[in-house]
Amino acid sequence: MSTSNGAADNRLLAALPKSDRRRILAGCDTVQLGIAEVLYVPWQPLTSVYFPTSSFMSLIMPTPDSPAFEVGLIGNEGMLGITLVLDGDLSPERAVVLGAGSALRMDAAFLRREFGRSESLRRRLSRYIHVRISQLAQAAVCAHFHLLEARLARRLLMTQDRSRANSFNATQEILASKLGVRRVGVTKAASALQQRRLIHYSRGDITVLDRRGLMAAACGCYKSDRDSYNRLRSA
Repeated sequence: MSTSNGAADNRLLAALPKSDRRRILAGCDTVQLGIAEVLYVPWQPLTSVYFPTSSFMSLIMPTPDSPAFEVGLIGNEGMLGITLVLDGDLSPERAVVLGAGSALRMDAAFLRREFGRSESLRRRLSRYIHVRISQLAQAAVCAHFHLLEARLARRLLMTQDRSRANSFNATQEILASKLGVRRVGVTKAASALQQRRLIHYSRGDITVLDRRGLMAAACGCYKSDRDSYNRLRSA
């Protein structure tokens, strides 16, 4: 079973009052997740939610043209499984682990009991859902209007935030599929960022050399996402 240290690594749970946090942790298991592990399959019943601590996941919406178009990244700032909070048990999204590590797993029935019992959990998760909905809308705008180089910079910053490391692995094939573009486009955009000495890129290994510069190169959607989470944390 998990401990209070696990809750501290997930910012949603860490924000709960101590009494609620302790009781909720008693209903969680700490699990180790591996890269490429599939947690949710589209339109299959969801039985658990996950509160990432050191892992992070990609939410993928399958389409006829792309089997892996990404609609969200979830790390220790949030939770995987908001459909269950909304009293549903099916989701069209595929959830895949992108960053190996630990997470707190909670049974769906326990979550629903606690959601009805704990006002603090209900308030915190409801605000988180509002943030996620806002970010989905932001992502749609980003994909339609913003240049690929700026979108790639945003995606790399999002990965860095959730991996909590300056270096991580992301092949051109993976980035292209997540951004919904051809690989050649990612190659050009990554080369441009590397020429500006913002990143170092070699065989799928990416190192952020200049985070401030990369933030300047990213579209405004990255700042909007961070502002949304900051409002959630201060609420």
